[in-house]
Amino acid sequence: MAGWLACVVVLTVAGREATSRLSVFEVMELRSLIGICLLYPLVRRDGGIRAMKTAHLGRQIVRNIVHYGAQCCWLLALTLIPLAQVISIEFTMPIWTAILAVAFLGERMGIWKTTAVVLGLVGVVVIVRPFGGAVSGGQLIALTAAIGYAISVTLVKSLTRSDRVTVIMFWMVVIQALLGVVPALAVWQWPSAQVWGWLVVIGFCGTYSHWCLTQALSHADATIVVPMDFLR
Repeated sequence: MAGWLACVVVLTVAGREATSRLSVFEVMELRSLIGICLLYPLVRRDGGIRAMKTAHLGRQIVRNIVHYGAQCCWLLALTLIPLAQVISIEFTMPIWTAILAVAFLGERMGIWKTTAVVLGLVGVVVIVRPFGGAVSGGQLIALTAAIGYAISVTLVKSLTRSDRVTVIMFWMVVIQALLGVVPALAVWQWPSAQVWGWLVVIGFCGTYSHWCLTQALSHADATIVVPMDFLR
Protein backbone atom coordinates (compact mmCIF):
# COMPACT_ATOMS: atom_id res chain seq x y z
CA MET A 1 0.00 0.00 0.00
CA ALA A 2 2.94 2.37 0.53
CA GLY A 3 3.69 2.16 -3.20
CA TRP A 4 0.07 2.88 -4.05
CA LEU A 5 -0.14 5.88 -1.72
CA ALA A 6 3.09 7.41 -3.06
CA CYS A 7 2.04 6.94 -6.68
CA VAL A 8 -1.41 8.44 -6.14
CA VAL A 9 0.10 11.60 -4.65
CA VAL A 10 2.40 12.04 -7.66
CA LEU A 11 -0.40 11.08 -10.04
CA THR A 12 -2.59 13.89 -8.72
CA VAL A 13 0.02 16.52 -9.57
CA ALA A 14 0.90 14.99 -12.94
CA GLY A 15 -2.76 14.61 -13.88
CA ARG A 16 -3.48 18.26 -13.14
CA GLU A 17 -0.51 19.38 -15.24
CA ALA A 18 -1.33 17.13 -18.21
CA THR A 19 -5.06 17.94 -18.31
CA SER A 20 -4.27 21.66 -18.34
CA ARG A 21 -2.73 21.11 -21.79
CA LEU A 22 -4.49 18.05 -23.25
CA SER A 23 -7.99 16.59 -23.30
CA VAL A 24 -8.91 14.21 -20.51
CA PHE A 25 -9.64 11.53 -23.12
CA GLU A 26 -6.20 11.84 -24.71
CA VAL A 27 -4.48 11.68 -21.33
CA MET A 28 -6.47 8.56 -20.46
CA GLU A 29 -5.64 6.83 -23.74
CA LEU A 30 -1.93 7.56 -23.54
CA ARG A 31 -1.94 6.42 -19.92
CA SER A 32 -3.35 3.05 -21.00
CA LEU A 33 -0.91 2.66 -23.89
CA ILE A 34 2.07 3.48 -21.69
CA GLY A 35 0.67 1.03 -19.15
CA ILE A 36 0.59 -1.73 -21.78
CA CYS A 37 4.29 -1.14 -22.53
CA LEU A 38 5.20 -1.16 -18.83
CA LEU A 39 3.17 -4.27 -18.10
CA TYR A 40 4.41 -6.31 -21.07
CA PRO A 41 7.56 -7.69 -19.34
CA LEU A 42 5.42 -8.96 -16.46
CA VAL A 43 2.96 -10.56 -18.87
CA ARG A 44 5.84 -12.36 -20.61
CA ARG A 45 7.23 -13.47 -17.27
CA ASP A 46 3.89 -14.96 -16.28
CA GLY A 47 3.39 -17.00 -19.45
CA GLY A 48 2.57 -14.48 -22.16
CA ILE A 49 -0.76 -13.31 -23.52
CA ARG A 50 -2.13 -16.86 -23.77
CA ALA A 51 -1.77 -17.17 -20.01
CA MET A 52 -3.85 -14.04 -19.40
CA LYS A 53 -7.14 -15.92 -19.43
CA THR A 54 -9.71 -14.65 -16.95
CA ALA A 55 -12.40 -16.63 -15.22
CA HIS A 56 -14.78 -13.65 -15.33
CA LEU A 57 -14.45 -11.67 -18.57
CA GLY A 58 -17.82 -9.97 -18.08
CA ARG A 59 -16.81 -8.74 -14.65
CA GLN A 60 -13.48 -7.53 -16.03
CA ILE A 61 -15.30 -5.51 -18.69
CA VAL A 62 -17.79 -3.98 -16.23
CA ARG A 63 -15.03 -3.16 -13.77
CA ASN A 64 -12.97 -1.37 -16.39
CA ILE A 65 -15.89 0.55 -17.86
CA VAL A 66 -16.66 1.86 -14.37
CA HIS A 67 -12.99 2.52 -13.62
CA TYR A 68 -12.43 4.31 -16.93
CA GLY A 69 -15.44 6.54 -16.29
CA ALA A 70 -14.29 7.27 -12.73
CA GLN A 71 -10.81 8.24 -13.91
CA CYS A 72 -12.25 10.55 -16.57
CA CYS A 73 -14.43 12.20 -13.92
CA TRP A 74 -11.46 12.55 -11.57
CA LEU A 75 -9.23 14.15 -14.20
CA LEU A 76 -12.06 16.45 -15.28
CA ALA A 77 -12.68 17.47 -11.67
CA LEU A 78 -9.01 18.47 -11.40
CA THR A 79 -9.65 21.08 -14.10
CA LEU A 80 -12.89 22.41 -12.58
CA ILE A 81 -12.39 22.77 -8.82
CA PRO A 82 -9.48 23.39 -6.42
CA LEU A 83 -7.21 20.45 -5.67
CA ALA A 84 -8.20 20.54 -1.98
CA GLN A 85 -11.82 19.91 -2.90
CA VAL A 86 -10.95 17.05 -5.25
CA ILE A 87 -8.86 15.36 -2.56
CA SER A 88 -11.42 15.79 0.21
CA ILE A 89 -14.25 14.42 -1.93
CA GLU A 90 -12.03 11.58 -3.11
CA PHE A 91 -11.55 10.60 0.52
CA THR A 92 -15.21 9.56 0.70
CA MET A 93 -14.20 6.52 -1.38
CA PRO A 94 -13.48 4.32 1.69
CA ILE A 95 -17.03 4.95 2.92
CA TRP A 96 -18.59 3.76 -0.35
CA THR A 97 -16.13 0.86 -0.55
CA ALA A 98 -17.00 -0.28 2.96
CA ILE A 99 -20.72 -0.23 2.16
CA LEU A 100 -20.22 -2.20 -1.06
CA ALA A 101 -17.78 -4.68 0.49
CA VAL A 102 -20.19 -5.48 3.31
CA ALA A 103 -23.18 -5.71 0.97
CA PHE A 104 -21.65 -7.71 -1.89
CA LEU A 105 -18.47 -9.38 -0.62
CA GLY A 106 -19.66 -10.45 2.80
CA GLU A 107 -16.93 -8.52 4.62
CA ARG A 108 -17.55 -7.46 8.20
CA MET A 109 -17.31 -3.93 9.57
CA GLY A 110 -16.31 -4.14 13.21
CA ILE A 111 -16.14 -1.20 15.57
CA TRP A 112 -12.45 -0.56 14.85
CA LYS A 113 -12.88 -0.51 11.06
CA THR A 114 -15.91 1.76 11.33
CA THR A 115 -14.14 4.12 13.73
CA ALA A 116 -11.04 4.29 11.52
CA VAL A 117 -13.08 5.17 8.44
CA VAL A 118 -15.20 7.80 10.18
CA LEU A 119 -12.30 9.47 12.01
CA GLY A 120 -10.18 9.48 8.88
CA LEU A 121 -12.90 11.18 6.87
CA VAL A 122 -13.61 13.74 9.61
CA GLY A 123 -9.91 14.49 9.94
CA VAL A 124 -9.51 15.15 6.23
CA VAL A 125 -12.51 17.49 6.13
CA VAL A 126 -11.30 19.39 9.20
CA ILE A 127 -7.80 19.85 7.75
CA VAL A 128 -8.78 20.68 4.19
CA ARG A 129 -12.02 22.59 4.91
CA PRO A 130 -13.01 22.57 1.25
CA PHE A 131 -16.59 23.73 1.23
CA GLY A 132 -17.60 27.33 1.52
CA GLY A 133 -20.77 27.54 -0.53
CA ALA A 134 -23.22 25.67 -2.72
CA VAL A 135 -22.33 22.34 -4.31
CA SER A 136 -20.89 22.86 -7.81
CA GLY A 137 -20.86 20.68 -10.89
CA GLY A 138 -17.17 20.00 -10.37
CA GLN A 139 -17.83 18.72 -6.86
CA LEU A 140 -20.56 16.39 -8.14
CA ILE A 141 -18.17 15.09 -10.81
CA ALA A 142 -15.53 14.44 -8.13
CA LEU A 143 -18.14 12.60 -6.02
CA THR A 144 -19.08 10.49 -9.04
CA ALA A 145 -15.40 9.59 -9.42
CA ALA A 146 -15.16 8.56 -5.75
CA ILE A 147 -18.22 6.31 -6.01
CA GLY A 148 -16.92 4.86 -9.29
CA TYR A 149 -13.54 4.09 -7.70
CA ALA A 150 -15.32 2.34 -4.83
CA ILE A 151 -17.28 0.14 -7.24
CA SER A 152 -14.07 -0.62 -9.14
CA VAL A 153 -12.17 -1.57 -5.97
CA THR A 154 -15.00 -3.85 -4.88
CA LEU A 155 -14.97 -5.61 -8.24
CA VAL A 156 -11.18 -5.94 -8.13
CA LYS A 157 -11.41 -7.56 -4.70
CA SER A 158 -13.92 -10.07 -6.08
CA LEU A 159 -11.65 -10.78 -9.07
CA THR A 160 -8.63 -11.48 -6.87
CA ARG A 161 -10.46 -14.56 -5.59
CA SER A 162 -10.09 -16.24 -8.98
CA ASP A 163 -7.60 -14.28 -11.15
CA ARG A 164 -3.93 -13.48 -10.65
CA VAL A 165 -2.84 -9.88 -10.22
CA THR A 166 -1.09 -9.85 -13.61
CA VAL A 167 -4.28 -11.05 -15.31
CA ILE A 168 -6.36 -8.31 -13.68
CA MET A 169 -3.81 -5.67 -14.65
CA PHE A 170 -3.55 -6.99 -18.23
CA TRP A 171 -7.28 -6.71 -18.79
CA MET A 172 -7.32 -3.27 -17.19
CA VAL A 173 -4.86 -1.67 -19.61
CA VAL A 174 -6.20 -3.51 -22.67
CA ILE A 175 -9.90 -2.83 -22.08
CA GLN A 176 -9.35 0.80 -21.13
CA ALA A 177 -7.12 1.36 -24.16
CA LEU A 178 -9.93 0.04 -26.37
CA LEU A 179 -12.54 2.14 -24.57
CA GLY A 180 -10.55 5.33 -24.99
CA VAL A 181 -9.22 5.13 -28.54
CA VAL A 182 -12.21 6.75 -30.32
CA PRO A 183 -12.72 9.63 -27.83
CA ALA A 184 -8.96 10.31 -27.83
CA LEU A 185 -8.69 10.41 -31.62
CA ALA A 186 -11.65 12.80 -31.77
CA VAL A 187 -9.75 15.43 -29.76
CA TRP A 188 -6.17 14.42 -30.57
CA GLN A 189 -3.33 16.93 -30.55
CA TRP A 190 0.31 15.93 -30.40
CA PRO A 191 1.78 16.48 -26.90
CA SER A 192 4.80 18.70 -26.41
CA ALA A 193 8.02 17.29 -24.96
CA GLN A 194 7.16 18.70 -21.54
CA VAL A 195 3.69 17.15 -21.56
CA TRP A 196 5.18 13.81 -22.64
CA GLY A 197 7.16 13.89 -19.41
CA TRP A 198 3.97 14.26 -17.38
CA LEU A 199 2.29 11.53 -19.43
CA VAL A 200 5.10 9.07 -18.72
CA VAL A 201 4.74 9.86 -15.01
CA ILE A 202 0.98 9.30 -15.26
CA GLY A 203 1.46 6.03 -17.12
CA PHE A 204 3.99 4.71 -14.61
CA CYS A 205 2.19 5.86 -11.47
CA GLY A 206 -1.21 4.85 -12.79
CA THR A 207 -0.03 1.34 -13.63
CA TYR A 208 2.18 0.75 -10.60
CA SER A 209 -0.37 2.18 -8.13
CA HIS A 210 -3.01 -0.25 -9.35
CA TRP A 211 -0.54 -3.11 -9.25
CA CYS A 212 0.15 -2.33 -5.58
CA LEU A 213 -3.55 -1.90 -4.77
CA THR A 214 -4.50 -5.16 -6.47
CA GLN A 215 -1.71 -6.97 -4.64
CA ALA A 216 -2.97 -5.57 -1.34
CA LEU A 217 -6.56 -6.56 -2.10
CA SER A 218 -5.43 -10.09 -2.89
CA HIS A 219 -4.08 -10.41 0.66
CA ALA A 220 -6.59 -8.46 2.79
CA ASP A 221 -10.21 -7.31 2.94
CA ALA A 222 -11.17 -4.14 1.07
CA THR A 223 -12.41 -2.68 4.37
CA ILE A 224 -8.84 -2.98 5.70
CA VAL A 225 -6.94 -1.90 2.59
CA VAL A 226 -8.89 1.11 1.34
CA PRO A 227 -9.04 3.15 4.60
CA MET A 228 -5.22 3.30 4.42
CA ASP A 229 -5.82 5.94 1.74
CA PHE A 230 -6.33 8.41 4.60
CA LEU A 231 -2.56 8.22 5.27
CA ARG A 232 -2.08 10.50 2.27
